[in-house]
Amino acid sequence: MSGFTEADVSDQSGKCFIVTGANTGVGFEASRVLAARGARVLLACRDKVKAEAAMARIGRSTPGADVAFLPLDQADLGSVRAAAERAAQEPRIDALINNAGVMRPPLTRTRQGFELQFGVNHLGCFALSALLLPALAKTAGARIVVTASIAHRRGRIAWDDLNAEKSYDRSQRYADSKFANMLFFFELDRRLRAAGSPVTAVGCHPGIAATDLGRHLGPLQVFFPLIGIGLNTAAMGAWPTLQAATAPVTPGGYYGPIVLGETRGPSGPAARTQQARDRELARRLWDASVAMTGIDPGLAP
Repeated sequence: MSGFTEADVSDQSGKCFIVTGANTGVGFEASRVLAARGARVLLACRDKVKAEAAMARIGRSTPGADVAFLPLDQADLGSVRAAAERAAQEPRIDALINNAGVMRPPLTRTRQGFELQFGVNHLGCFALSALLLPALAKTAGARIVVTASIAHRRGRIAWDDLNAEKSYDRSQRYADSKFANMLFFFELDRRLRAAGSPVTAVGCHPGIAATDLGRHLGPLQVFFPLIGIGLNTAAMGAWPTLQAATAPVTPGGYYGPIVLGETRGPSGPAARTQQARDRELARRLWDASVAMTGIDPGLAP
């Protein structure tokens, strides 16, 4: 079967990757492979104990692995700023892999009062990417990888209720946040290329993978680990992330599993809805994100 797997990840010695949500699931598996290929990997996570446990696991499979903990809570823009400042001290950053996310939680709000899924999955990703752009631009070929989902296909932007103050459907809001991810990397790539930036924006999705992301599925949670039997394991779910971060890619490209309607298997070019390429929607979301976070990437429209 053709397609990209972790076996196709080339030597990454001398490179540095930041992986958000790296202590478990797809983020952990991507970090494991990158470290095994010789890269320095910053595991950007909320929980230091869990991050250290993940680093220990990587160290057992790759003795001497160059891994470090980067404190990051994407539900708090203050933490995002602090993480960006700390990461910018690295001699080089080859890729920021925006992997952290939440799925279908009860209505919850971030430190700044945003609905959690939009706040973490999109606004936190937008803010961290914007803040790290100057550092990334110092390294030729640097990338920003944004993790979306096949759920983006039913997403929309509730312009009159971005903060879920009128209504909250947890499943729809998840799809909406993933649609926002799609619009963000599409618009980011367009603006980076227009500015002549050396940084490339790329999107990916893991298909349907058995990870801790399903912890808010209620009674269905008991079946979530079984997904890995028929669909993707977490390690397989990381293949599109690894392709987007390390392989020759098309600027603004989108990658995901190529089997069973993009739910499992090796990685390759993925499909996106026409709306995910809508320049007006993308521009409007960009402007709203700047207004909500108070962080401007500084790229002209």
